Amino acid sequence: MNLTPKSYILRIGHRPERDQRVTTHVGLSTRALGASGMYLAADDAKVADSIADVAKRFGGDYFCENDVKWKSCINNFKREGGKVVHLTMYGLRLQDVIADIRQEEKVLVVVGAEKVPGDLYELADYNVAVANQPHSEISAVALFLDHLYEGRELELSFDNPELEVIPTKVGKHTIKHEQEHE
Repeated sequence: MNLTPKSYILRIGHRPERDQRVTTHVGLSTRALGASGMYLAADDAKVADSIADVAKRFGGDYFCENDVKWKSCINNFKREGGKVVHLTMYGLRLQDVIADIRQEEKVLVVVGAEKVPGDLYELADYNVAVANQPHSEISAVALFLDHLYEGRELELSFDNPELEVIPTKVGKHTIKHEQEHE
């Protein structure tokens, strides 16, 4: 199943000494909910490697590019025809703009850690609030993707997993797949 629009994540404001766990969860959540990859605007190879390891083990083509320059990432994305969605509690209500965003071919969803640079609000095509209240960037991006894909992301299957989780009523059931060696 191909989800449209294609979505990508730009994580800005990541502080390696403080935000590793949250940034890793942004990557893992967005991978599971249909995004194609994450650009990390910080130098934290440990986080990028952790996300890449999960993608390798559980399948799919999700990438995590480390140490990108956030403004260049946005400008390049827009030059290639993509639209930029900045998740902020000060933006327009998600429910008021999501239908317009669904019409785009590809979107770059920007989620911040610490206070974001003011010019991000001008660079974004959409400043979107998931409830105009302070809360977690993990919950904001998860709700955004769920609304963007209207629940279809919950039906995704991931290509070439090493490990596959089998839904069970009780307990844990996984299948380990043998990988072909090149």
